[in-house]
Amino acid sequence: MQSDGVWHNWVGKKKSGKQDMAEHGTPESAKTTLTAAEKQLLIHRKQLDYWQKNAARIRRRNLLTGLTIGAFVISMFSYTIYSVKQEKIMDEIDDEARIHIIRGPRTGANS
Repeated sequence: MQSDGVWHNWVGKKKSGKQDMAEHGTPESAKTTLTAAEKQLLIHRKQLDYWQKNAARIRRRNLLTGLTIGAFVISMFSYTIYSVKQEKIMDEIDDEARIHIIRGPRTGANS
């Protein structure tokens, strides 16, 4: 930050522009000379900030997705069990129908 030709650093001490440049180098060269480890650290810090800011929203979304998938699985399982039971009932009805066909119709004369 510069005001009236004097640079202020983060501590609050006033330095002239020439002193600051001599001690720390140019700001442009500092940005371009990041090592691989510094780049990784910078990326890691950005990711950490993102996760800290959005953790509650992500947890809520994950919970909703998990509950939706769980409800789908339970409904498919229930439907499968229901249809298998219905098949057994249909088999029993078919067996009873075969017996009635073999015996013939029940009337008062032949029962």
